[in-house]
Amino acid sequence: MPMPQVSVVMPAYNGERFIAAAIESVLQQTYPDWELLIVNDGSTDRTLAVIAPYLESQSDRIRLINQSNQGVAAARNQGLAQATGQWVAFLDQDDVLLPNKLTLQVQCFEQNPELSMVHSGWRLVNADGKPLADVEPWHDAPNLHAVDWIRRMPVLFSAMLFRRSAVLQIHGLDPQYKQVCDVDLVQRLVLAGCQSQWVRQVTTLYRQHDRNDSLNTLVQAEECWAVREQFFARSDIPPELRKVERESRYYTLVWIAWRLYITGHRNPMVQHLQKALSYSPFLKTETILHWISSFKQYSSDYGYPTDTAALTNSPEWQNLMGYVLAS
Repeated sequence: MPMPQVSVVMPAYNGERFIAAAIESVLQQTYPDWELLIVNDGSTDRTLAVIAPYLESQSDRIRLINQSNQGVAAARNQGLAQATGQWVAFLDQDDVLLPNKLTLQVQCFEQNPELSMVHSGWRLVNADGKPLADVEPWHDAPNLHAVDWIRRMPVLFSAMLFRRSAVLQIHGLDPQYKQVCDVDLVQRLVLAGCQSQWVRQVTTLYRQHDRNDSLNTLVQAEECWAVREQFFARSDIPPELRKVERESRYYTLVWIAWRLYITGHRNPMVQHLQKALSYSPFLKTETILHWISSFKQYSSDYGYPTDTAALTNSPEWQNLMGYVLAS
């Protein structure tokens, strides 16, 4: 039997609620030449029971890999090590691929054999699958050149497809990161000279629910900054990437601050905006206006309500304004 061209790697940890929909979305792909590797990362709920019927009915295409709980990066690495496809997709257990996702991205690879990464847009949906907003990151990063990646880092693993050999060449994902192993991987691929391109269509449903790992924004904030620090501490950064270091740091801090804001961590939000001020490419007044407009834009893009008055009238924001004016 010939080897599949695409390996879909799905880490699974206590995913009984949504994992069936994720598996079904792979089964419904218009691209036929795939395998699905489900890496059970020590689940303690009914995940294995939900998976079992698929393993029985699709035994030639779906494989289960069991391991003790080691985290999502280690689970992805385990799947990567056992994958056989030329290309690899990392699908989270609570996300859903639209039917033409693999077809569109494989076509892009076939038309551009120099590529190592293909990316696309995604649709935010709620726990029940109701659409919230479409995210089209190519508006901020139109070319996905190295500078685009490092300046804005528009990563969503479930919406991407990778050349497996390129990921293996840089030794896969770094298990030290709980929330940003995807960002770290892309940074290292970019530094290795890997090229990427957009498929300018929404191909993936990114599910928002009360157990998203990304809601642990205090950990997310710490790791987002740490992975940037680690990257820019390297001595082999090309000059064109070093030129956007301050801008990259600024936008990272503003993004982190917004994430902290929407999850109720107001004081850490202020601390990150204070740090952002030192990297801002704008004058003070322009910086403040940029923070407000960025918060509004992120909220709109990601389907969150926006209350600018509540933000700017809050005691934390007023204290921040005092800091900005005094600095």
